[in-house]
Amino acid sequence: MEESLTGEKIRLLLGKNLRRIRLLQNISQLNLSSRSGLAHNFINDIENGKKWISPKTLEKLCDTLGVDAYQFFLPEYKSNEPADNFFTVYLDDFSDALQKMVGELKNRYLQDQDEIT
Repeated sequence: MEESLTGEKIRLLLGKNLRRIRLLQNISQLNLSSRSGLAHNFINDIENGKKWISPKTLEKLCDTLGVDAYQFFLPEYKSNEPADNFFTVYLDDFSDALQKMVGELKNRYLQDQDEIT
């Protein structure tokens, strides 16, 4: 049976996913702080499960990192779970992020081309 999520477990899950997303994008806590307007210590506390965040802060993190809110609540992989289900969720997540990045690059490239002509 699946273990129920307590407030503390949800806070820890959000922190781990924030760290995962930030590292996937090769962004330091200091850089995320600068880009989001959130204090560096606050970001560190979120990642370490010491602080909870408001919906407004979640929105700032989503905007800054270019991700959807659900990505902060993706479950952790546990070794006793079927790997296929776990990796499907993360591959879908990665695919979404990659498609957004390609779209942004395409828009930037097309904008640069319009300026040249």
